[in-house]
Amino acid sequence: MRWIMIGALGATALGAAALAQRERLPAECRQEIMQLCRGYGGGFRQCITTALPKLSDPCRKAIGARAAAARPPAPGTVEHSYGADARQRLDLVRPQGVAKTPVLLFIHGGGWSIGDKSHAAGSKAKWANSKGWAFASANYRLVPQATVEQQAADIASAIAWLRANAARQGLDPDRIVLMGHSAGAHLVALVGTDPQYLKAAGVPMEAIEGVVLLDGAGYDVAAQAGSPGNIVKPMYDAAFGADPKRQAALSPTVQAAAPNASRWLILPIEHRADSQAQSKGLADALNRAGATATVVAVPGESHGSLNKSLGEAGDFATEQVEGFLAGAQ
Repeated sequence: MRWIMIGALGATALGAAALAQRERLPAECRQEIMQLCRGYGGGFRQCITTALPKLSDPCRKAIGARAAAARPPAPGTVEHSYGADARQRLDLVRPQGVAKTPVLLFIHGGGWSIGDKSHAAGSKAKWANSKGWAFASANYRLVPQATVEQQAADIASAIAWLRANAARQGLDPDRIVLMGHSAGAHLVALVGTDPQYLKAAGVPMEAIEGVVLLDGAGYDVAAQAGSPGNIVKPMYDAAFGADPKRQAALSPTVQAAAPNASRWLILPIEHRADSQAQSKGLADALNRAGATATVVAVPGESHGSLNKSLGEAGDFATEQVEGFLAGAQ
């Protein structure tokens, strides 16, 4: 089904297809995509989804760079390095006139293999600042150059940087809420359930005030990767491999025994059965372990529009998140 493809990649991969068709990517990347997709029976866009893990690193970087160039940062955004790798960067925007602000840290999606911290971040930054929150959006190393384990470690390192620099940046080091979309939702859920990542970065679990998940479907990796309707199986294979033990170790639902982040808001889109089922399974596991997890299905949105619209006035999902953030202050 087409929406499952969109659910796994979001607008980024579809944008890559459009960019290739409009010849905005480098010639080498366009040629690479066309060679992979020539004669593909499922259509060009579906081919982009399944072929993405096979693209060369320069081509994936070109896709990400084009996507980032089309989305200017919010006014006042400052980029910081939280590690030595070029991908270990975060953007930070603080509200004016507010001291020791809580932090909303956003993690982008992109099937664990593409994406950029600028994706749908500008409107979120302005909205978060208007509510008295600092907004950070972090990049992380990408598959196949990095593993999912390293991606989760990157997110924990970004959190550690925010805490270590809290006094200089005017942040509250113990009031951080994580938010992720799609693959980013999986990654922040993993960091919020498996304590090894925060522990290695020197971050206490109690510093995470809450976690907001935007239409993820990989909380139980084995169930999603093995689903007959999962047309992005090559992407799951590239990210998680076929070892059941590793898939379980990287599944937030399987890792949801205490300790966990204490408060969760999980927002699947209403018409997507796999996201709703995965969301409910994770929430049930978290609630059994003593956390507070709420699932709210979002009506009238697609996987991409849920992320893009968050922060807009009158938006249903935004109202849910505002209520959740109010409970963290």
